Amino acid sequence: MSIVEGSGAAQDDGPATGPGAPPPGPGGSVLRRRGRLLLAVTLVAAAVSGAGLAASLVIRSPAQAAAESEPPPPDVLTAAVEQRVLTDSVVLRGQVGAGQTVEVAPAGSGGPAGAKPVVTKLPVRTGDQVAAGQSVLEVSGRPVFALRGGLPVYRDLRPGATGQDVEQLQQALKELGFGSDGDPAGRYGAATGAAVTAFYAARGYDPRPASPDGDAQVSAAQAAVTGGERALADGRDALKAAQKRLDDALAAERARSAAPTPGAPAGEPAGAPVGESPVDAARTAVETARKQVTRAGEDLTGLRKKAADVRATVGPMVPAAELLFLTGFPARVDGVAGRVGGEVTGTVLTVSAGALVVKGSLTAPDKGQVRPGQQVEILSEVTGTTATATVTAVADTPGEGPPSGSGSGTGTAPGGGARQPGTDRTGYPLVVEPDAPLDPRLAGQDVRLTVRAASSAGPVLVVPLSAVSATADGRTVVTVYEGGGRRRVEVTPGMVGGGSTEVRPLAGGALGPGDQVIVGVRAGTR
Repeated sequence: MSIVEGSGAAQDDGPATGPGAPPPGPGGSVLRRRGRLLLAVTLVAAAVSGAGLAASLVIRSPAQAAAESEPPPPDVLTAAVEQRVLTDSVVLRGQVGAGQTVEVAPAGSGGPAGAKPVVTKLPVRTGDQVAAGQSVLEVSGRPVFALRGGLPVYRDLRPGATGQDVEQLQQALKELGFGSDGDPAGRYGAATGAAVTAFYAARGYDPRPASPDGDAQVSAAQAAVTGGERALADGRDALKAAQKRLDDALAAERARSAAPTPGAPAGEPAGAPVGESPVDAARTAVETARKQVTRAGEDLTGLRKKAADVRATVGPMVPAAELLFLTGFPARVDGVAGRVGGEVTGTVLTVSAGALVVKGSLTAPDKGQVRPGQQVEILSEVTGTTATATVTAVADTPGEGPPSGSGSGTGTAPGGGARQPGTDRTGYPLVVEPDAPLDPRLAGQDVRLTVRAASSAGPVLVVPLSAVSATADGRTVVTVYEGGGRRRVEVTPGMVGGGSTEVRPLAGGALGPGDQVIVGVRAGTR
């Protein structure tokens, strides 16, 4: 065996040579054979071990396969038992706005008949405040005055008119210093007309006359009264003259009776005329004159009443187009749509008045849970402002408009429609009034309303609804998880709200605040 240098291969045809090689002879051959045998055994052992490992990765016993096919142990989900006041809430959106919003769209015109109304003055801008008695608009030279009142304008107010709207006008003018104490409340008389005239004059306008030819009518009625007064005076003079003639006739008759004429029959006055005596004629004249005076007096009374009626109906009037009644001052101008010189074809400006309220809309299911008097929390996500409030009205039918019985709503502008913010056509409108005045900066904002629809009488034990289950025998239980173990506690459920429920453990059941109850399980990951 020989070794060929540089070949990298061992040769067995000669003895090994070189440093460290075993000495030649029989002993060296044995050592070489043993080394080769050891190498072969090692290689075989490694091959067998690899094959076993590969088999172990592929081949499983039935028990091992079944064990590995099962899901891993689940994770238990728990929640703590709480002791608190349980509330059931309804959450909805609402819009902050004034209690009254009016779209001003005057239908009247101060110009000639048939002329189109044109804006001639627009003294306010969006965001301005409006004071009582202020003119907010002028159309064709005629003003629109804002006055205090809750009753919408629905007619022209003329002399002789009666009603609550007349009383409202009287009160509004009185607050501004133009009283009408000479007229009964609710009757438009001469004193009310004088107050209207003074109010208009103080603002640089003349009130409109109730009748275009009112002056002529008054003059004619006064002339008739004058004629009646003269007729009565003439009648009285005629009566006085007739009475004097009667007195003279009676005196002459008495004189004749005292000195009888010789040769005349006894008992017959001397010089008595044939037929009607002077006394009888004088008496007839007096009766006739007296009747004329009576009739003249009656005629004069009628003429005076007619004149009073004419004066009462031809004084200054207040057209509906010149009035804007608002529930509170100062009011606010929310928007201006018109311009000076523009034709009035619709809303010219929008004005709001009264304290800020929130108007929202309830769905049909929520409507059954909300009623007036319930407490509300208002939250502005924009500013973080919170406030407490009370539900004041809930509509009985879906649609727009203020709910019936609400203390706030929309006013009506002459000839214009009313706008109701914060509602939709499909929901049930509701009005929420804050317990304290809201920050004016919230006006127009969309806010969240949380209505406390129900509340427990005091603190109770509360668990999530998912913690309550029913057993096969019909018992209601919660499962307490403690120390890795589980125990069931039979309970009686109570009020439900906000995904939680009140529970009362039955006698012998141990359940208290802080206990962990199982609400579900969550499969672990393999």
